[in-house]
Amino acid sequence: MTRGRRRRWRLGLGAAVGALLAGTAVMPSAMADDTTEAAGATDYTVTVDPSRTGATIDDTMYGVFFEDINRAADGGLYAELLQNRSFEYSTADNKAYTPLTAWSVDGTAKVVDDAGRLNARNRNYLALGAGSTVTNSAYGTGITVAKGKSYDFSVWARGDSALTVALRDADGALATARRVDTRGGWARYTATFTASRASTTGRLSVTSSADTALDMVSLFPRDTYKGRKNGLRKDLAEKVAALKPGFVRFPGGCLVNTGSMKGYDEASGYERKRSYQWKDTVGPVEQRATNSNFWGYNQSYGLGYYEYFQFAEDIGAMPLPVVPALVTGCGQNRATDDDALLKRHIQDTLDLIEFANGPVASTWGKLRADMGHPKPFHLTHLEVGNEENLPNEFFARFTQFRTAIAAKYPDVKVISNSGPDDSGSTFDTAWKLNKDAHVDMVDEHYYNSPQWFLQNNDRYDSYDRNGPKVFLGEYASLGNKWSNAMSEAAYMTGLERNADVVKLASYAPLFARQDTVQWAPDMIWFNDQKSWGSADYEVQKLFMRNVGDQVVPSTATATPSTLEPITGAVGLSTWATSAAYDDVKVTGADGTALFGDDFSGDAAKWTGSGSGSWSVQDGQYVQSDEAAENTLVTAGDPGWQNYDLHVKATKKSGKEGFLVAFGVKDTGNYYWWNLGGWNNTQSAVEQAVNGGKSTLIAKPGTIETGRAYDVDIKVRGRQVTLYLDGQEWGSFKDDKPAEPFRQVVTRDKKTGDLIVKVVNAQDAQARTTVKLGGADVGRKAAVTTLTAAPDAENSATETPVKPVTSTFEGVADSFTYTFPANSVTFLRIKED
Repeated sequence: MTRGRRRRWRLGLGAAVGALLAGTAVMPSAMADDTTEAAGATDYTVTVDPSRTGATIDDTMYGVFFEDINRAADGGLYAELLQNRSFEYSTADNKAYTPLTAWSVDGTAKVVDDAGRLNARNRNYLALGAGSTVTNSAYGTGITVAKGKSYDFSVWARGDSALTVALRDADGALATARRVDTRGGWARYTATFTASRASTTGRLSVTSSADTALDMVSLFPRDTYKGRKNGLRKDLAEKVAALKPGFVRFPGGCLVNTGSMKGYDEASGYERKRSYQWKDTVGPVEQRATNSNFWGYNQSYGLGYYEYFQFAEDIGAMPLPVVPALVTGCGQNRATDDDALLKRHIQDTLDLIEFANGPVASTWGKLRADMGHPKPFHLTHLEVGNEENLPNEFFARFTQFRTAIAAKYPDVKVISNSGPDDSGSTFDTAWKLNKDAHVDMVDEHYYNSPQWFLQNNDRYDSYDRNGPKVFLGEYASLGNKWSNAMSEAAYMTGLERNADVVKLASYAPLFARQDTVQWAPDMIWFNDQKSWGSADYEVQKLFMRNVGDQVVPSTATATPSTLEPITGAVGLSTWATSAAYDDVKVTGADGTALFGDDFSGDAAKWTGSGSGSWSVQDGQYVQSDEAAENTLVTAGDPGWQNYDLHVKATKKSGKEGFLVAFGVKDTGNYYWWNLGGWNNTQSAVEQAVNGGKSTLIAKPGTIETGRAYDVDIKVRGRQVTLYLDGQEWGSFKDDKPAEPFRQVVTRDKKTGDLIVKVVNAQDAQARTTVKLGGADVGRKAAVTTLTAAPDAENSATETPVKPVTSTFEGVADSFTYTFPANSVTFLRIKED
């Protein structure tokens, strides 16, 4: 995951379909009749060739990616109910934090950092005065408890005191208060509450009869996933388990390749902004380090590597950890030139493999056993690095990791990556380095519009079958509407067809806490009371549960193309930057002047959305708000085509460069040339379709402050050529159709089923002739259908996107099936 300039959009592919189609099952009788007139239907043919053998699909094909973003861990999957239980919050985590965030004090209490602490890695503790009370407000509205359920309290305390521990809300006690007597030095004390009634606004308070030191104040539900201590929130873990994922990638993401690579120790001054380092997260929970989370809060590491491994094992998934490569990414883009530190991280990685797989007699295998798991976790894959934007520096360090791992653990596959984008110079350089070095597998990441996913189903058709395999470690279509999920489903048919190249794939991110969102979309959403799967979750579950073992080659007819020339007005914009524009000219291909503005008067020709602070200053059009993002203003005719656009642009101050738009239909549909984007590290042309953005062409580069640039864009049909200061910068032809009808056929050897998977991402039904090529099959098919209006979106209160099952009894060597508009359908047909 990268924080850079990935936009968070919610979007649809087309107009909502009527109530007849939205969310309703299609009856088998209507499907079986080859003569049935399907209103608004498009005709297709799917031809299956069972005599040929397609790619083998591994059991681990689809998995999940867990990153502590959107409070996915503390306040999420990690079942701890209290926030800031160890008084370690800091301004290093978030400018608004103090060591008493989430705590209120009645009486006297202060957070202390001195030699009397619990241990060297747990730096802070609370000195609570006699007769004083501290109360924890937890997350969200407070502690959620269910009547009759048990909750386990624990605390580390020092001193001679009687502690009164209470669980209550504004209406009174939620359980009988407990007395805990403390004596002498630091020791752990426990108590259990049984809730007498339900509440969503609970508070836990601790009152001391004498001066007492407190640390690691904790409250856990007894009912965790699999009943494990220091365990996971049950409903969230169960939703992941229900997917039946083949692997779990963890812990990041930007958590892995940002911040300092130093340790949490005296030598570093107990550095709080560090990359995620696995040794910080294992052993007794009170001895684990704390850290600043890249996404703007604190991570306690209560949920650590042991718990990740255990969870993967519990759900039958392959663990796939990611370790730092000592090159930062996610907008930081620095390479660590400290050979001793690099060697330490390489050794840490070897120690991680020993922790996962080593015998109990080994140093790290013993720690695993001491934590409760003497048997190995069977680690087979490990990834080094995440989305590094410095491919040469990354690969030099990756090679040292790979060499060391291969020498000691030759059976462990070491995964590399190709940077943060689906194309561009970083991507190309990284892939060449990986291919030349015969790397086992390369991790690709991209977040694009639904249109991009519909256009690029064939992405992996042309990949080298003898080159490195692909791990699609992060992808999503920038929204949680049904239109987004359909586009991802269409793309997944291409992943399966190319399962000899794409060996692993995981949607990202996995979780989002409803009141703490840094990134959307997400697969599973939750609050303190409940959780729900998105439309994308339903698609992922359908594919994961119906993968099959082998692709059966098949072809399908295409939807007639309706591509027209690029048309639209022009625009100017900025992103966290102040910029000035002048001398805007639009000229037709025949030289006719269509538009001009030298800003010698006002800016009446321009229309904005209200973002930013635009004004005419000294004959230039200036956007002066450095904090404003996406300040697009537009001018001209949305019907323009075949024109030349000239703009003079100057960056005045801020983080990035400037943006010049063309082909603007409205605020959600346009192209723009993003010069000096991504924290002024690269330039790219991006296309927005219904708000969702995709990159069409990208190159590294920066924009100088105070320098006037001549920007020229030539639009001819669907061909676009871009010039910077009179020199051609690049060109592209946007002529790929967004094919809405996609399919793949697989065979499940375990069940003897032929699985026909069809995505129809359009507002018309797809009346389809299915030719099975002589396959020996029965007449019945078990059908699972997902269908809804394109804008439908699951929420805490509504689930318009959910599977509908039925039986179709018209299977034959050639039969007709009408796939509903805006649908994903799986037909499981028994082979005789």
